[in-house]
Amino acid sequence: MYNVEDSKDLTEALSSIDVNLWQEAINDEMDSLESNRTWHLVDLPHGCKVIGYKWILRKKVKLDGSVDKYKARLVAKGFRQRKNINFFDTFSPVTRITSIRVLISISALNNLLIHQMDVKTVFLNGDLEEEIYMEQPECFIVHGQEFKVCKLDKSLYGLQQAPKQRHEKFDKLLMSKGFKVNESDKCMYYKTKGRLCIIICLYVDDMLSFVSNLHVINDVKSMLSVNFDMKDLGEADIILGIKITRTKNGISLDQSYYIEKILKKYNYFDSKPACTPYDSSVKLFKNTGDNVNQSEYTSIIGSLRYVADCTRPDIAYAVGLLCRFTSRPCLEHWNAIERIMRYLKKTQNLGLHYNKFSTVLEGYNDVDWNSLSDDSKATSGYIFNIAGGVVAWKSKKQTILAQSMMESEMIALATASKEASWLQSLLSEIPTWERLIPAILIHCDSTVAIAKVQNHYYNGKRRQIRRKHSTIRELLTIGAVIVDYVRSDNNLADPLTKELAREKVFKTSERMGLNLLKLELL
Repeated sequence: MYNVEDSKDLTEALSSIDVNLWQEAINDEMDSLESNRTWHLVDLPHGCKVIGYKWILRKKVKLDGSVDKYKARLVAKGFRQRKNINFFDTFSPVTRITSIRVLISISALNNLLIHQMDVKTVFLNGDLEEEIYMEQPECFIVHGQEFKVCKLDKSLYGLQQAPKQRHEKFDKLLMSKGFKVNESDKCMYYKTKGRLCIIICLYVDDMLSFVSNLHVINDVKSMLSVNFDMKDLGEADIILGIKITRTKNGISLDQSYYIEKILKKYNYFDSKPACTPYDSSVKLFKNTGDNVNQSEYTSIIGSLRYVADCTRPDIAYAVGLLCRFTSRPCLEHWNAIERIMRYLKKTQNLGLHYNKFSTVLEGYNDVDWNSLSDDSKATSGYIFNIAGGVVAWKSKKQTILAQSMMESEMIALATASKEASWLQSLLSEIPTWERLIPAILIHCDSTVAIAKVQNHYYNGKRRQIRRKHSTIRELLTIGAVIVDYVRSDNNLADPLTKELAREKVFKTSERMGLNLLKLELL
C-alpha cells in the first residue's frame, strides 16, 4: 500500500516510505535527459546569468484511484528568463476540446478506430536557439566539474519557449511525412491515401489517432517512435481525464471518476443528491457582507469548470454564473456550489453519447435578457450537436449592455453563427466528413431577431449591434448558416441561459445526448 498523496519536494519524497519508487522515477527522468542530450556542461560565460530548477513529483492514478506510476520531472525556473534575451516568441497552440468531441462523434458515425500515444518527455524534443544556462541538478552533480553549469541544447520543462519549440518540431515532422494541417485547428493533422485516411490530434503530450484501418495506424506509430520517445497506449481509454467507452450503438464520454474524486476531495460525497444544478428560488448578487474562503471557492470552481467544459453542458450555466463571484464569494455563493455538487452526486454516471445514425450538424441559440447579472448584461448560450450528442456549447455573460431583448438576441446569434462557421471550416478539412457541407441550421426562439437578420439593412443607432448584424448577414449570404424559428419549450440551449425545473432539466439533458452509462459494451 502506497501513500496516495503527492510529495511536494525532493527531500520529502526521498524520506517517504515510497523512496525507492520516487528514486526510480527520478533516475528515469535523468536517463531521458541524458539520452536526449538536453545539455552539456560548460563554464558560465562572463555576464551571463544561470537559472535554477525544481523537481516536480506526481503520481499518475488509474480510474479506480490506484497508483499507476510515479512520475518525476526536472523543471527549469523559466520565470527567471529575460524576454528578448533568453526567449522571444512563446506562443504554442493546443487542440480545442471541441475538436476532440467532433472527431469522436465522427468516429461513432464512421466506426473509426481511436488509438492513443503518449510522448515521453515531450518538452525535451524542441531545439533551442537561445543561450540558456541552468544549475546542475542536486544529487547528479558531475564529480570534478562541480563549478560548471548546464548549457541547454534542447528545450526543457518550464522554459518560456519550450511549448513553442515542441510544437514546431512535431509540425515539421508531420508535414514532411505528407500530413496536412487543419487550418481551423493547428493541432489537427490529416493524411489520405486512396480511400484510407488518418487524423492525428495533439494535446501537449497526448496524441489521439483516428483511422479506418489498423495497418495505417501501425505505420504511423512506427514512424513517430523512430523520431520521438513514444509510449503506445493502444485503443484510447482515457484522454485528459475523460473516459472513452465504445458501445454497440456508438461512443460515450464521461468524467464519472473525476466527479467522484472532487466530491470526495471537497467532502460532498455523502451529501444529499439534488435533481437540478441550480435552485430557481435563489437570486445571486455581488457580496456586500462577509467573505468565505476565496482560495477554496476558486479551487472548486476550477474543478467544476473543467467538468462543465468537457462533458457536462447541463451544469454550464450554473458554473458560469458562480464564476462571476470568485473575487469575493459569500455564503450564498457557497450554498449554490453545494447545490451543483449535490446534483453531480445524483448524476455522476451521466455521459455524452454519440450514435451511429444522426449525421446532421445543427445548433440552438438562446439568451436571457432578464439575467441575474448585477450590471444588467444578458446571458447568452449556444449548443451544436452531431451524431445525437452535443459537440460544442457555451454559456456566457454578454460583454455589451443590450438595450432591448432584440439586441441581446442579435449579440447571442452572432456568437453562435461564428461558432457554426468555425465548425463548418473544421469539418471541411476532415476527410471522413462529406465534402459538400450544407449550411448549418441554427434554431432561435425570437421571431423579432430572425426578422432583423433576414433584412439586409439594420437601422439601429448602436455601432456594436450593427456589426453583429453584419456578421450574421455575411454568414447567411455565403450560405454558412440558416436561422430558423423554434418554440422556447423546444430550444435545446435553454439550460445554458437560465435555471430550469426538474422535468425540463431531465428532458434537455436527454436531448443533449447525456445518458446513463451502459454496462453493455462491444
